[in-house]
Formats: sequence, C-alpha cells, structure tokens
Amino acid sequence: MCLSIATAASLLSGAEVVVVTGSYDPVPLEEADRPIRAIDVRNLSLVSNTFADVLKLDSSLDLRQRAPNGIQSDLSIRGAGFGQTLILLDGLRLNDVQSGHHNLDIPAPMEAIQRVEVLKGSGSTLYGSDAVGGVVNLITHAPERTEMRLRTALGNFGVNQQRGVLSYAAKKWAEELTFSRDFSTGFIENRDFRNLSMSSRTSIGSSLGTTAVTLAANDRPFGAEQFYGNFNSWERTRTWFASARQSLGDKTDAAFAFRRHTDLFVLYRDRPEAFTNRHAVESYQANVRRREEFGQNWKLFYGVELYRDNIQSNNLGNHERTRSAPYIALDVRAVKRFSFSVGLRDEIYSSFNHELSPSLTVGYWLAPAVKIRASASRAFRLPSYTDLYYQDPANRGTPDLRPEKAWSYEGGIDWNAGGRVRSAMTIFHRREQDGIDYVRNSPTDIWRAINFQRLQFTGVEGSVAYRPTSAHEIEWQYTGLRGAQDALDGQLSKYVFNYPVHSGVVTWQGAFPRGIIGRTRIGVLQRYQRDTYGLWDIYTASSRGRFRPFLQLSNVTNTSYEEIPRVAMPGRSFVAGFELLVFASR
Repeated sequence: MCLSIATAASLLSGAEVVVVTGSYDPVPLEEADRPIRAIDVRNLSLVSNTFADVLKLDSSLDLRQRAPNGIQSDLSIRGAGFGQTLILLDGLRLNDVQSGHHNLDIPAPMEAIQRVEVLKGSGSTLYGSDAVGGVVNLITHAPERTEMRLRTALGNFGVNQQRGVLSYAAKKWAEELTFSRDFSTGFIENRDFRNLSMSSRTSIGSSLGTTAVTLAANDRPFGAEQFYGNFNSWERTRTWFASARQSLGDKTDAAFAFRRHTDLFVLYRDRPEAFTNRHAVESYQANVRRREEFGQNWKLFYGVELYRDNIQSNNLGNHERTRSAPYIALDVRAVKRFSFSVGLRDEIYSSFNHELSPSLTVGYWLAPAVKIRASASRAFRLPSYTDLYYQDPANRGTPDLRPEKAWSYEGGIDWNAGGRVRSAMTIFHRREQDGIDYVRNSPTDIWRAINFQRLQFTGVEGSVAYRPTSAHEIEWQYTGLRGAQDALDGQLSKYVFNYPVHSGVVTWQGAFPRGIIGRTRIGVLQRYQRDTYGLWDIYTASSRGRFRPFLQLSNVTNTSYEEIPRVAMPGRSFVAGFELLVFASR
C-alpha cells in the first residue's frame, strides 16, 4: 500500500489513516488488501496547483494531458485505457457516457477536496463499469472550524488565478463554500483556457443519521489546437453535479446523485459553421447499501445500485441506457493477523444483458511489520456513445461494439518499520478481451473504433519511503509495464499503445523553521516506442500567519515533451501568489 507524505506524518503522530476506497467498509490503510494510495490534499494545498499535481505523485498513474492545469486530461492506471479508469466524488460516479475524455471534468474546486484515494487494479465488483485499471475517489469532508481563506496568483503564459473557501462549523451543522478561477492566454496560439468551478457541501447531523448534500459546477472553454488532429479546434464543456447521502442508523446508507455535462465542440475555430457538435448528457445514480455483523470478525455487505444515462447530440443522436446492479460480499478480518474478502456483482443493462464481476482478496501478516496480499477479480467497461456513434472527418464509431472485459491478478508485500522506512512491491497481470480502440490501416486513413480479442499487461510496482527526520520525507517509486496483443494485424492504434513502459517518480517534502515548507517532484517516463523524458517541479510556501506567499515552478529544465502524440505541452512556467487567512476560529 502507498502512503502520501502528509499521510505518513499523521501516522507518526499516532493518527490512524482510514480509507473508504477499495472496500465496502472503512478500514485502516495498513489493513487494506489492495494497493491503495491516500493523498491528503488539504495539507498539500499551498504546495500544489491543480489536481494534476496530486495525480502525478504516483508512478502507476499516467496523466496524459493535452493542456496544463487539467483543462483536458486522460488518466490511465497500470496501462489501462482512459475510459477504463473510474473517477468518483465521495464514492459516486463522475465518468461520462459520451466520452472518456471528459472523465476528469471534475466539477468541484480542488479546495473542496480533503483527500484523494486511488485503488490500483480492478474495482468493478465494488463500482461497476469502467473500473478496469483502477479507481480515483475524490473525498470531501465537513469542515472542522469556521474560517475564510482567499488566494490569488499570477504566472507566465497569462496565468491568472483566484480561489476561496468559506466554511462554518457547528455542533450538528457544517457548511463549506468554495470557488476557483484559472485563466490563461495560452503558451501557443489557440491554447488559451478558462476554468471556473464552485461548490457547496452541507452536513447535518440528526437522530436519523448524517445527511450530506453536495452541489458543484464547472465551466471550461479552451482552445484545442491539435487536440484531435491537424485542426485549430475550440471546445467548451460544462458540468453540474448534485448529490445527497443519508445514513440510516449504523448499518444502512442511501445516496442519490445527478450529473449533467454539456460539450460544445468546434472543429475549426475560425470557421465554426464547417463542423460543430453539441452534446448534452444527463446521468442519474442511486444506491442503498447495508452491512450485517456476525461476531467480532465477520461482516456481510449487500445492496443495490441503479443508473440511468441519456444523451442528446446532433452528431451521436439521442440515446439512453438504464442499468441495475445488486451485489453481495463477505469480509472476514482479524486485525494484524489475516483478512479474507469475496464479492459478486451482477450489472444488468439493455434487454437483460449483464456482466458478472466476482472478486477475491486475501491478506496475511507474516510479522507485525510485514504483510503479504493477493487478489483476483473481473472487470468490464460498457462502450461510450462516442465509441458507438461518433463521426467526423477523421474518426468513426461502430454501433455494434461489445463491452470490454478483463481478468486481473496481483500479489504484493508491504513492510513498515515503524513509519521511518516503508516499502511495498506489487506484481500484477491483466488479461483483456474485446478491448476497444481506434485503429486505421495507414496514416491517410480515418480512425475506426473496433473490438480486438486479446490484450495483456504485466507489470511491477515498487516504492520506498524514508523519513530522515519527523519533518522531511523522500519517496522513490517505479512502475514497469509490458503489453502484448495479437489482433490488430499491422493496423495503427490510436490509444492502446501509448502506455508507459517505465515510469519513475522521486518526491521530497519537508518543513523548515519559520513555517517554510517545500516539495519537489522529479518524474521520468518512457512510453512505448517513444523517447524518454523527465520533468522537474518545485513548490515552496510559507504556512504560518495570515499572509502565506507561495511559488510554484513547473518543468524547471524546460523539457520539450508530448503526453498525447503531436500535442505539444508548455516549457518552463511559474505561478506566484499568496493565500490570505481572513479569519479562523480555534
């Protein structure tokens, strides 16, 4: 299991880190039987700029950006396609049925998120479609004090940022309002962007249980030069999200969420009349979950989930899809000794077609500091509406695509020498069937979506974290990956073979006298049949007092690189500003 720097600090202070991703019930991180990474976003707020900074802390997460600051990014875990990564907000789905390109259109500002939890490997038994390569869960939390914080910053390429947090905390009621505005004129022509987000989180306690209501919205217009081919495109996406969660006593929980996403796409920015697409997606989800306890070590979890998606599009047409999914799981656990979990989910869709997702995980403590773990599970992904129906001068969907299916296997070992030194290693293997990719016969042909029969990925993850003092930590991570397939017959692939063969990350974070904090990251990556490149970022800030200046340097070495082929990324850049703590209760 992987720990963030802030998480390690809380461990040393005696606080227990509890995770909710990858299990049916909250468990201590060291008791998790799957590779889980927990990143405390709140403690990194002054030494991070966007969600991209957080996601790049793990070598197994491949963030394929088309633009800086997360304007449009695709996330891959362990070589899986970007549509095979599930994004959650407080355990509720954010993935877009129009296109996986919109899965990281996160409606809430970074200031609204307390921590990010990442499950690496299959998660369909818990979460259903799309959780093939892994799951990213963005978790909010009721504020613990009343405060108001404002933040502003400027940078090169016309960067202009403003952010704010206003929170109120009482005994049984808490409210937090956040907003974020990020603007840039672009590092090259037609790469300008604006990213505006705002959210509200309300938490109310009563005799019935805790009620949590989240409202969030995001608006991001951006120049999409070369994003989808040799076109000076422009795009604007908007997201609205609303959710309500109610605990019913100690054993039952119910939740409902609504998400609306619109996408206005112009192929030629200077000639919008030539080709313009308008897409609007509405998604509904609801679930009821319950657990039963049998003695001290046995728990049974069961429940049902419902989903309904519809799209209205001048290009894709009008479609809708309804799904339901009952599940059941048994968890047997003796703390610091052993654990065993088995689960089964049956997701039913379109005329009683269905996908079964079984899973089995085990863990065993060889010694107080050493744990071994293993798991086997099945995952799937339903085709997006773009996979099925999209048409433009360069791309064609295929209406009769089959769902992607995959079996995943992994085994690993964790060692924690009292928090000062920690290490972990995992070996994993994924076998996919009916994978979906866009392929073409020659560089002059158009891209067409197809199913190909067999695709395999085998890899290894390793990490070592060392704390020379209580105020500093260094972490080394490496992920190696090999893919194999035998079904494209010489055709060119658009997405599948852009995965990293080698990925290494070295991070340091520390605190100095007078409240000075710093963080740096060096990431080195080699994609399949492409050149190796490295990126170095540096962050520093003052964390004391009401006035807290910060400086963030990205791509310090001014490296030329592309995370998506033929889509250039910016060179050296900086953002400098300050956060003002207007008031705060003790």
